[in-house]
Amino acid sequence: MIVKGSQKKLRRQLKALPWKDIPHQGRTRGIGHGRSEIRRIKVATVNSLLFPGARQAVQIKRRRTDRKTSKTTVKTVYAVTSPSPSRPPRPSSPMATWRNLAIAALRTAGVKNIAAGLRRNARDPRRPLALLGLRRSRTRRHATTPKPWCRTPSG
Repeated sequence: MIVKGSQKKLRRQLKALPWKDIPHQGRTRGIGHGRSEIRRIKVATVNSLLFPGARQAVQIKRRRTDRKTSKTTVKTVYAVTSPSPSRPPRPSSPMATWRNLAIAALRTAGVKNIAAGLRRNARDPRRPLALLGLRRSRTRRHATTPKPWCRTPSG
């Protein structure tokens, strides 16, 4: 749960944790909407916070630079997490596992456009197996017949 400004005591308590002594757990970088952004994440195990059941505190420090004006802003966000004893963790979806495997295989094969690679491999069931080295590719080399709903520029 993200700790907002309305929870002043909890936010003050999280801010007072020894974040300088805690190493970064992860870092992400992104570019979009005219900005470049770097996020650094730190996680600490806690015992007694003003949030019942909280076992972890998270600090996300976001550094955002406007690419036109070069103005940089830094924002720190805090969050707390707690394990839920009443609900066991849900296993990941098998379909998500297969999709992640397909994306990783496409990246390993050097495919630049993942969406196009997924569509191409979905058209022929032999292609994914060949991509994984499980079967030789025997794909047809001729063009498929045009569908009636697909219009070509000449037609």
